[in-house]
Amino acid sequence: MNLIEVKGLCKNFESFKLQNVDLTLEEGYIMGFIGRNGAGKSTTLKTMLNLMNSDGGSVKLCGLEMPDNEIEIKNQVGYVFGGVDFYPEAKISKITDVTKAFYHDWNDALYKELCERFEIDQNKKFKQLSAGMKVKYSVAVAMSHNPKLLILDEPTSGLDPAARDDLVLLFQEFIEDGKHSILFSTHITSDLEKCADYITYIKQGKILASSEQDAFRKSYINVSGTKEQIAAAGNDTESKIIGLHKHQLGFEGLMKAEDKTLAENGGFEISEPTLEDIMIHIERR
Repeated sequence: MNLIEVKGLCKNFESFKLQNVDLTLEEGYIMGFIGRNGAGKSTTLKTMLNLMNSDGGSVKLCGLEMPDNEIEIKNQVGYVFGGVDFYPEAKISKITDVTKAFYHDWNDALYKELCERFEIDQNKKFKQLSAGMKVKYSVAVAMSHNPKLLILDEPTSGLDPAARDDLVLLFQEFIEDGKHSILFSTHITSDLEKCADYITYIKQGKILASSEQDAFRKSYINVSGTKEQIAAAGNDTESKIIGLHKHQLGFEGLMKAEDKTLAENGGFEISEPTLEDIMIHIERR
């Protein structure tokens, strides 16, 4: 079963357009959603959840059409968006008591387990939590009504490496039974390398690529070399280098894997790129 089916999603602003976004995610998988700030990640997620009205396209979450089944969908979807603040003077326990009233399948035992795991003090006021603890609390709330799907916008921002690793492990546990999925937007691509099955890349409001993580990474190669090598390679080869950066010692960039022979013929150094490498060079382009 597909927990996400988005087709032709559009949202128009004066200075930006989300254009015909298609997303599909089966149950049992994690999809990383990447792109630079302003590329349309948050707009896509908020429009999917009807927090913004769309200007075209269709959204089906957990097998239900949005917005016709919005209340039921939001009982089956947990979501966390960066920058969302609860009442600063309210105690965590009070915020939780109010929040859980909106869900028909709230799981108190799971909530307490997550709070213990995250070391969240129920007696603290929300304003007393660090930025990282606020994220952990938001994740705990999002997971405590037994959702089938998590939609997360920058959930690991503000967390130290150890805390980010704890969250990544939790996300992997969440999908282990093959019945749950996560759509995970982040600019910390190293977190996605640990857990994402699929990568979807958005640039300037358009989906640039969407595939299995291994296939996505293997579709590119890092290339580098000397000034003499890039000069000898000629314009045809140089034009194939994505995000070409020339410097005093030589050059570096990215090429499609299908152009590997050109790189080899030029004597370039070749290596496998990380998600961060791919993002840097594509955006430099």
